[in-house]
Amino acid sequence: MEWLNNEKQNIMKNKIISIFAIFLIVPFLLIGQEEKEKKEKKENKNESLFGYFMAQDAKPVRNSYNSGYLIENQTSIIPASKTLELVIQHSLGSVENGISDIWGIMGSANTRLGLNYSITNWLQIGIGTTRNYKLQDLGLKINILQQSRKNKVPVTISCYHNFSINASKDSDFGVNYKFSHRYAFFNQLLITRKFCERFTLSVGGSFTHFNIADSLEYASLNYVGTTEHDKIALHFLARFKITEQSTFIINYDLPLKAEGIKEWSEIHNPPKSNFGIGWEITTATHAFQIFAGTATLIVPQYNVMLNQNDANLISSYHIGFNITRLWGF
Repeated sequence: MEWLNNEKQNIMKNKIISIFAIFLIVPFLLIGQEEKEKKEKKENKNESLFGYFMAQDAKPVRNSYNSGYLIENQTSIIPASKTLELVIQHSLGSVENGISDIWGIMGSANTRLGLNYSITNWLQIGIGTTRNYKLQDLGLKINILQQSRKNKVPVTISCYHNFSINASKDSDFGVNYKFSHRYAFFNQLLITRKFCERFTLSVGGSFTHFNIADSLEYASLNYVGTTEHDKIALHFLARFKITEQSTFIINYDLPLKAEGIKEWSEIHNPPKSNFGIGWEITTATHAFQIFAGTATLIVPQYNVMLNQNDANLISSYHIGFNITRLWGF
């Protein structure tokens, strides 16, 4: 009988030891499984739309530009996810009057205020309001691919879309007014290459569409347009880093005469190219740019379609500045 009691006690001890061992081993098994799942999960190390499909050596280069703006153009820069960006863009009057209005400082000016938010490291949305034409705009920027440090991806590919609503009075849109006449669109593909720590170059193409276009009819029955519905343009941006905080910046926008989308026999005062040159000073959360350029309408589709300032004339240039401020959340 005593032997039977000892046997029962041994069985009970073995059960207790087994249960205790299970409680010790299972957490380690679960941790091991979790680590395995983490390794198997794809990481977006390229910080781009297609980054989930890139190899492990596709980490992006840093600081191709110091800001998401360069004069009156967009760059490939999107601040880190959950970052709010305040943008102030200001274009002063023409320098043609010289000292009489302090080279346009006391003249008429155009201003845009905007807010952008980075949803991810590769996706940014934004809103803005602009003085001229009372424009209200929505923006979307996506980095499709980012140039990688080991050169697996040689360039950054970005796309930018802007949709604007002209809030001017109804009579500005003619007798057959529709609300949709207020709409204008800008779509751009930008290719950027950081060649070295000091030099970055971007080349892009854009398609602009206005829902309304103006025309004049002459006795010869030839139509002369003052604006078109569609316009294709080329864009060139570059920065030359001088010091850690100071950068020389330059941009050039060229509207093309594309016969395939031509609407009128000729265009009365066709849009002119935009040239800008300036200086940028940056900190960790701020960027300040001061520049001289020929485009003054700030919103890109309006610069492409309506700019009438000749880059070959000094009197066409306007002093401007951009200020951006970042907040991380």
